Order: sequence, then structure tokens, then C-alpha cells
Amino acid sequence: MSISSSLNAGVSGLNANATRLAAISDNIANSGTYGYKRAAADFESMVITSSRGAGTYSAGGVRASTVRLIDERGALVGTANALDIAVSGRGMLPVMPAASMGSEFADQPLVMATTGAFRTDANGVLKTDSGLVLLGWPANADGTVPVFARDTIKGLEPVVINANQTAGDPTTKMGLGVNLPAVQTEAGASGAELPLAVEYFGNLGTSETLDITFKPVVPTTGVSNAWTMVIRDSAQAGAVIGEYQLVFDDSRGNGGTLASVTAVSGGAYNATDGTLALTVKGGPMKVTIGRLGDPNGLTQLSDSFAPVAITKDGSPVGNLTAVEVDENGFLTASYDTGFVRRIYQIPLVDVANPNGLRAMSNQTYQVSPQSGSFFLWDAGTGPTGKVVGYAREGSTTDVAAELTALIQTQRAYSSNAKVIQTVDEMLQETTNIKR
Repeated sequence: MSISSSLNAGVSGLNANATRLAAISDNIANSGTYGYKRAAADFESMVITSSRGAGTYSAGGVRASTVRLIDERGALVGTANALDIAVSGRGMLPVMPAASMGSEFADQPLVMATTGAFRTDANGVLKTDSGLVLLGWPANADGTVPVFARDTIKGLEPVVINANQTAGDPTTKMGLGVNLPAVQTEAGASGAELPLAVEYFGNLGTSETLDITFKPVVPTTGVSNAWTMVIRDSAQAGAVIGEYQLVFDDSRGNGGTLASVTAVSGGAYNATDGTLALTVKGGPMKVTIGRLGDPNGLTQLSDSFAPVAITKDGSPVGNLTAVEVDENGFLTASYDTGFVRRIYQIPLVDVANPNGLRAMSNQTYQVSPQSGSFFLWDAGTGPTGKVVGYAREGSTTDVAAELTALIQTQRAYSSNAKVIQTVDEMLQETTNIKR
């Protein structure tokens, strides 16, 4: 009966607007929640009869469906904490509940979030106040990140940062920019050795020294332009690790630059990049003395002995001072000695349909059949955006728009209530006919 269908339509209208009101109230309540994705309620009509010319019409009513708009992005809000992390663009951070850390991680579903205010706990685990632990791929000691499978979480680990940890960076490269006095290779010169000590750092952060001596070749007559360079390693009790015969050019175009380098003992001289392949106690070390004809390495000019440019990598043992994340998701630790080391890489999780993810508490999400399977991307590659430190993602709620929708929903709810009241009065009139 048409009048009964009107009553059912009015009731369905009340239910649908109540659902929309619930979504609006949730959005307004979370207008200040970082990482919150607003919910939207859509109405769909229901048709009972669609025959033309039937002479009667039955109201089907309306039903509400809700969806969380996870692919919408909130504005980034700057903070003072380096480990307040957000994603600028597509992609999410892999996290896990702190309560799940004691169980087998590979058997758990992946949890993801778009932002988080991470701090270290008593054990150095990086997590939020709500108990979300940040996950990442650990880097090797040299800062390189191994290759991990991108369609599984097996390689991910909770990010752990120990504030009292120390680290040293061994020296593997050194550059010698030294000027040797040309007058010392002339006939009648004293032939005295010129010493040079250069500090380097061992594998355990110890301070060691390369003791280098330059002995001029003094000819009977004329000028030799030749030197003998001997390199000793203090970590090996002063053992000789390299001896080289150096000859300098005295031509007008390349005067004072290296003309030839002959290895007597130790590692070979590479004329392509101007390096010596030395082996100190801790391992190989590349020492740059300059290419042939290069004025930036060893030179022989004038009458002064001057170490003009001594460079090296490495640092002594230092204490951790800061941890920051860059736009590619690399978590780097800085030490008070100036040493910076990459310790983790934070990948970004992406799925084919972000709006199909299963929404969980604390602005977290899980993969569902509607979202499709996940893939772990390097931040800034593929479809994913960049990782931003010192920032949080704001709520996607537009309070003004929600208040407008609230007024509309209230009016619609009242109108549906009026329909029910009118149907009730009409049914009452029908009852009165019998009387």
C-alpha cells in the first residue's frame, strides 16, 4: 500500500540522516586530530515499483553508505621535533602496535599510518604516545641498506635508537697536498729528510698516524727533481707500508707537478685518479697524491716545505647528538665529532585503492581485499611522495563545510519526521472512516 510505503520511506530517511549525522559528528570531533581522514555519507535511492502507468506508486526510501576518504591529504603542520614525521604526497609509514612486539612480527598484518609523533622509550624504541612503533630497514655499518623484498614485511624491524650509543668512522681515504722545496734537489743541497705526520682513525676509533718522510735525491751536478717518499704506519709499530720514487716536471708548462711515480714497495700508483693503494692495520686506504701534471697534489716549487692541503675522511669515537629523517626516508644519526651515519631506511607503503583500506583506531589502516596488496617503495620513487621531518599531517576535516552539512542534515531529519507525522495523521483519518 502506498501510504505504508510512505511511512517506511520516512523511517529510512531518519536512519539515513542519522548515519550522516554520525559521520559529521565524527569529523567535527576529530577536526584537530593529526592524520585523521574524514568520513563521508552518501545516499542511494531504493526503487520498489518502476512500472509506468501502474496507477500506484510505492516509495522505496533511501539508504546510506559511508566511506573514509583516505586518499585525501591534510595540510602539513610544522613542529619542533625532528622525529615528527609526515608524508607529503601518496604513501604511508609502516608501523606496528607496541603490544605486538613480543610476538612473531612476520605473521602479523601490516599496519600503516600517514603521520606520527615518534619518541624513544626507555629501551630506545621509536614510537608514539599511542603505542605505534615505527618500522624500517636497518642499514649496514657502512650506511648502505641491503636489498629487501618489497611485497612482504619480513625485512622490516622496529626502529631502535640508543641515546648513549657511540660510533667511530674509520679513515679509508686521504688526500695529500704538499709542496716540496725544489732547491733541495739541487747539487750541494743538505739532503735532509722532511718529515710529515698525518693522523687517521682506526676501525675501533683509535687515533693512528701515517709517518711520511720525503728524502731528496741530491745529484753531483745540476738538479734531479727526484724524491723518495717512505710511508710508515704507527698502528704497525712503524712498519713501512709504502716506498715511492717521485720525479717532478721542470718544464715551462707543467713545472712543479708530478712527472712520474714509481712504486718501490707497497700499493701501486694509479695514474688515472692519482692515488696510492695502501694497506694500514685496519684495512685498505686510498691516498691521493695527484695525477701526473696535476697542481693539486704533491708539488715541487720554490724553497719551502708546506703541507697546504691535508684531507681525510673518518672521525674519532663520538656520542649521539641528533637523529633526523630526510625526504628519501633515510634515518641518519649525527655525533658530536661531526660524523653522520645512516642507520635505517623508512619505506612508504602504497596500495592500489587507498580508500579500500580497513580503518583502525589511532589513525591507522590495514590492507583489505578492497584495497589490494601493498608494496614498499623508496620514498620519492614510483607513485609515492616524500617523507617530511619536523611536521605532522593535519586533519582533513573542513569544519565550515561540516557545520553546513550539519544544518542540512538537521532540516532533512525534521522533514522526514514530518512525513511520518503526516502518515500517522492520514492513518488516523482512515481509522475514523470505519467509525
